[in-house]
Amino acid sequence: MRTDSSPGTLPAREHLPAGNAGTPVLDVVIPVYNEEKDLQPCVLRLHDHLTRTFPYAFRITIADNASTDSTPLVAARLAAEVPEVAGFRLEQKGRGRALRTVWSASDAPILAYMDVDLSTDLNALLPLVAPLISGHSDLAIGSRLARTSRVVRGPKREFISRAYNMILRGSLQARFSDAQCGFKAIRRDVAQVLLPLVEDTGWFFDTEMLVLAERAGLRIHEVPVDWVDDPDSTVHIVKTATDDLKGVWRIGKALAGGSLPLDRLTRPFGDDPRDRDIQDVPKGLARQLVGFCVVGGLSTLFYLVLYSVFRQFSGSQVANALALLVSAIANTAANRRLTFGVRGRGGAVRHQAQGLVVFGIGLALTSGSLAALNAATGDPAHSTELAVLIAANLAATVLRFLLFRAWVFPDRRESGGESTVVATHHPSSPTYSTTAPYAPLPQRPVPYQQPYQTTQVRAGEAADGSWRDATMRLQPVRPHDTDPGDPR
Repeated sequence: MRTDSSPGTLPAREHLPAGNAGTPVLDVVIPVYNEEKDLQPCVLRLHDHLTRTFPYAFRITIADNASTDSTPLVAARLAAEVPEVAGFRLEQKGRGRALRTVWSASDAPILAYMDVDLSTDLNALLPLVAPLISGHSDLAIGSRLARTSRVVRGPKREFISRAYNMILRGSLQARFSDAQCGFKAIRRDVAQVLLPLVEDTGWFFDTEMLVLAERAGLRIHEVPVDWVDDPDSTVHIVKTATDDLKGVWRIGKALAGGSLPLDRLTRPFGDDPRDRDIQDVPKGLARQLVGFCVVGGLSTLFYLVLYSVFRQFSGSQVANALALLVSAIANTAANRRLTFGVRGRGGAVRHQAQGLVVFGIGLALTSGSLAALNAATGDPAHSTELAVLIAANLAATVLRFLLFRAWVFPDRRESGGESTVVATHHPSSPTYSTTAPYAPLPQRPVPYQQPYQTTQVRAGEAADGSWRDATMRLQPVRPHDTDPGDPR
């Protein structure tokens, strides 16, 4: 996985206010390969739709993926005739490569893309980018699998799409519903930090970008779309599916090994309720308590099942020790990752060793309880043993949480040390006024000047990590502000 440096952590999300009227708010990229027939109708239809319905400055960029037909000539003619259209020529194929190259070179604060077949109804474009413009979300995707989506396609593609998303949910714990719909948008400040971490240059680019963004805690907005299958699609389903499965394996391995520097994607939100100081409540305590209780409840059930199994061929003390040992190892691992947010293998052995010390304390409590029960009744019923063990485990659980929080997984930021927690929330430091109004977004200028001419570049030249400064001055969102107004 790529681990090269990136510009740094993200700033607080900001509404895009009035700025230079010549700078487009939205840059829609259309990646194409040998699309001489469909390119012109697509671009003209999209341009007409944006002219009629989109209230801000925009640009349409044609990203030619090393086409061998007359697609470059069609793109050049459109760029010359339509002021809001520009073009890029890449010498290598790959949708991910095209998006990375054009998004890296764009100066628009909102970056989007859609497939040339326009399978997705364009009425979803404004709802797609609006949450990014307002500062509410970091990325936005069209979803063909949402409840209110209206999709027309054959059973083969429907099965493949749903199966692929089930694989993502089962293997990578993805929560977004549709990874491969060719209808997505991203804020430019997010792209600056996220794109250097995305390795794939083909169809898996979308999935990798979304998985990394979600794991880093960025907000992904989903828009139900109306979508009609393109019967003339040139996508090779078997090869694409194979490459995607390889990508899933690569990303899963990298996430499990902690080799991805997702802490670069942390964002102080400024108006996030987690930033509010609540008297006598340490930050993060409520979230950790919920996580610990969930893990503890599952661990208790796991422990009781193990105890019942071990009790079939051993005494109560041996069964209790074995069940507690196995469940304690699982409990420490689960709390390490889910409750206290520690990722990667660093310190894992030490954490398990400390967890075993906590296990020893729990063993002493539960074993002592069993010894007292046996001394009192002689031959207690199995149900009585379970009741005593539950009470003893509750006491051990409270002590375990306190030891985990203060000793095994302390918040090292509070003590000045380095934290092993990745993608942790950090409150933003600036204090914003809640009374001064912010300016509205720039209206689309008429006439609009072409921002740049059709350019020919080699793939990767615009994605070398260099980024131009944004030409728009951004203003933070205040808590009490309101707004005015792929073929698979």
